[in-house]
Amino acid sequence: MAKSVSVLLVTGECYPFLKTSELADLCYAHALGSREIGHDLRVMMPKYGFISERKNRIHEINRLRDMPIPVGKTESLATVKSSSINNPRVKVQAYITTNDNYLDANKGVLVNNTTGKAFGDNDERFIFFNRTVIETCLLLGWFPDIIQCVGWQTALLPAYIRTMWPNEFKKTKLIMTIDDFTEQGVFPVKSIAKTGLPSEVEDILRHKNKMNFLRAGIAYADAVTTLSPGYAAEITSSKEWKESFQPLMGKGAKSKKLVGIPHGIDYLQWDPKKDPFMRSKFDANNLTPKMRVREQIQRASGLKVDGSATLASFIGPLTTNYGADVLAKAIPDLVKMGVQVLVAVPVPTEHSKAFEALAKKHTGMVALKTGVDEEFVHNALGGSTLLLKPSKTESSGQFQRIALRFGTIPVVRITGGIAEQLTDYNEKAATGNAFLFKKSDAKELVKAIQRAVDLRSKPEAWEALVQQAMETDVRWSLSAKPYDEFYRALVKEPKA
Repeated sequence: MAKSVSVLLVTGECYPFLKTSELADLCYAHALGSREIGHDLRVMMPKYGFISERKNRIHEINRLRDMPIPVGKTESLATVKSSSINNPRVKVQAYITTNDNYLDANKGVLVNNTTGKAFGDNDERFIFFNRTVIETCLLLGWFPDIIQCVGWQTALLPAYIRTMWPNEFKKTKLIMTIDDFTEQGVFPVKSIAKTGLPSEVEDILRHKNKMNFLRAGIAYADAVTTLSPGYAAEITSSKEWKESFQPLMGKGAKSKKLVGIPHGIDYLQWDPKKDPFMRSKFDANNLTPKMRVREQIQRASGLKVDGSATLASFIGPLTTNYGADVLAKAIPDLVKMGVQVLVAVPVPTEHSKAFEALAKKHTGMVALKTGVDEEFVHNALGGSTLLLKPSKTESSGQFQRIALRFGTIPVVRITGGIAEQLTDYNEKAATGNAFLFKKSDAKELVKAIQRAVDLRSKPEAWEALVQQAMETDVRWSLSAKPYDEFYRALVKEPKA
């Protein structure tokens, strides 16, 4: 039997501790899935001020209390605590960084959960977090085979390790995982001095007279990945990548390639037949209770209660990248079509006022829910007829896969990796599991939804589409083999 690979997955968020985006679900599924196939994977993330230690069973570790962490010319204390991520099959160790002034004091991840405004010290907050990861490994005497850094918030780790602790981590391979290439951790150039990194790193961090976290991760990692093959192709074909980031990938035999690895969902977390968050359960053999879930989410949202209505939901960050402006322009036409629209978002954004006005104008047909919890998300995904993803750019996502599992049909713009595992519905052949469109445009979104509404007028055809959606295999085990091979190749450990 092949030896397991030890992996520390470092991320800004992971379910069940918090979820501001689908990345939290993706990290959760990846952690449990990797553990299930035999790897010693552990997770490390920050504890923000709104996360309950009691609810999440976060406990102290004596060795990791009151660690002094330098940021610029000052020091702040970090206490790294312990928790776990579980399902009935496996358990994953989680390390949680706590701190009074940078983390617990802020009720939000990157932005204030109430106002939607970014915290002014995000540079210092994540410099601090990166340093706590290294200090944790040093104090535990645990130097994993791989440290996988997810997102710009973790991108300083490779630079710290390779320039300041090269001997301690000499056997550790480093992966930089890009979850959103448009978010690179850009701050004023004076933030570079706060890192304490040697001068040799400054030229890499400095970009367009700003500090750029992501560049450090890409330059010093042993491998660079993203969350889907489609998104990898999209990034590497961009002018920005070719001019500013490709040169950081090395040259000749030592050059790195951006590797896109597909993802899936945890079927134990997302199961309409057993979902603990839904009062009405259903499966492919009995879809009638899905209408009751729809009525419950309509009631909770202030929409007109009608289980037979077409309910189209947008769930996730209300940003331009996720197509918020496209959806806002489409809503008047959707209302004329008789489609209800639910917009469920984690925090307010610059687009919130536009959707508040639309909800006020189209009472009972349009609803905006901000600060939604896990129960609301499960019921929205379970009760909706359609899931809307008019994204301009998106790396992978999870909600479109979950929607399939719940018999909710994705309406998705083809970009990044979100259309992977989806097939556009073909009415003549009666094949497919989604309605796809190519242009990030309100008219194209309306056309795709009109196709869905037209098909709903043919109950047998619609039911067949729903069955096809629910039969699509989107479980994380599809990612198990490529990840296992990737990890083992990186550390040169033979596969089982």
